[in-house]
Amino acid sequence: MDLKNIKISIPEGCNLVLGQTHFIKTTEDLYEVMVSTVPSARFGIAFSEASGPCLIRTEGNDEEFKKMAVEISSDIDCGHTFTILMKDAFPINVLNAIKMCPEVCSIYCATANPIEVIVMETEQGRGIMGVIDGFKSKGIEGDADKSARKDFLRKIGYKL
Repeated sequence: MDLKNIKISIPEGCNLVLGQTHFIKTTEDLYEVMVSTVPSARFGIAFSEASGPCLIRTEGNDEEFKKMAVEISSDIDCGHTFTILMKDAFPINVLNAIKMCPEVCSIYCATANPIEVIVMETEQGRGIMGVIDGFKSKGIEGDADKSARKDFLRKIGYKL
């Protein structure tokens, strides 16, 4: 067995959802989740099959994001995983709908941070062991930090 660390940089202004799924119609169903939840979002989806032809299946409404999602899925190279790369939407807008998709088994992360995907490779294939999302804590929130957090949430429209 080989343990691998796959570093993924998420493009500026984008968010990524990485998860595990189990069926070939995942791409179509996740496409429907995205367009019905946030119709103005730009996104690309890549789903790595784990049987049959073992292809990376794609959908999306933005060719650039579809290509980037495929690149990320190709780097991770684990069967039955999916990547959604999105802009003009946040994971909070779509995450519950993604989790309710019948094919989705679990979510590894939903983030705009750089991530490291820890992958185990055996003779049979590869699987995600876990994800490192962002960076270590640098301290405890103070009053100025709390105020900045609240201002940010209002700036992006999540609080009045």
